[in-house]
Amino acid sequence: MLNVLVTGSHGQLGSEIKALSSHYAYEFFFTDREELDISDKTKIEIFCKENAIDVIINCAAYTAVDKAEDEEEIADAVNRQAVRYLAEISKAYSIKLIHISTDYVFDGTNFKPYTEIDRPGPNNVYGQTKLAGEKAMISVNPAGSIIIRTSWLYSGYGSNFVKTMLRLGKERDRLGVVFDQVGTPTYARDLAEAVLQILNVDTTRDPVEIYHYSNEGVCSWYDLAKAIFEISGIQCEVNPIETVEYPTPAARPSYSLLNKSKIKKEYNIAIPYWRDSLKECLEKMGERNNV
Repeated sequence: MLNVLVTGSHGQLGSEIKALSSHYAYEFFFTDREELDISDKTKIEIFCKENAIDVIINCAAYTAVDKAEDEEEIADAVNRQAVRYLAEISKAYSIKLIHISTDYVFDGTNFKPYTEIDRPGPNNVYGQTKLAGEKAMISVNPAGSIIIRTSWLYSGYGSNFVKTMLRLGKERDRLGVVFDQVGTPTYARDLAEAVLQILNVDTTRDPVEIYHYSNEGVCSWYDLAKAIFEISGIQCEVNPIETVEYPTPAARPSYSLLNKSKIKKEYNIAIPYWRDSLKECLEKMGERNNV
């Protein structure tokens, strides 16, 4: 039986993995900062040795994209330095590390879905620190380990765009939502299932491999908001606005589509369409109308 450490277990992905964990014959250890501070290398090492950890799924991250512009040191400590510590310990103790990264490592100027070999070029501090974490992990190179980049994550857990739209849609008669940023929403439960499926695959590949995972299809934030209100039955007018009309401290990529061919082929993973997964999530949240 594998002993699996899940960091950042109070977040969206960690919470979904925990919800699914009873269906898998592994011994899971779910931790967050209170139980295990991954910015402390000694604590990680002690925890992994005492619990004979075989796999680490690193869901922990500094994800406050706008705040990161003013808190680069804090973001770097979690998104880069802690990842290096996890990688070093994984290499020293032959632990498989599955690290979750982001589409924000790209600048969003592409014209076709990004592949794993496309050149990154983040345009905000959050993306820069996440890319630095990838590079740190690759430089340490723990055997059999992988990086999974995802995009526009949402869930019934934590804070995310879907929950924000549900709240605002009930409070207001109309909203303006950006239409000139496109990508694919990713239901965290779908990603959790993919990660757990990967655990079943025995691999000792070297070096670290990068994979992309999001739901299938494409939409803008405006399209996503419209779909949320339609499926949930919320009567709120949504108006499309340009990014320049909604300035934020951190620049966002205007194009965030990820090519998932590699992960689908190598792990035989079936990926649901974004709108189908949105319906499933809203139904689980008790927010789905008869649509």
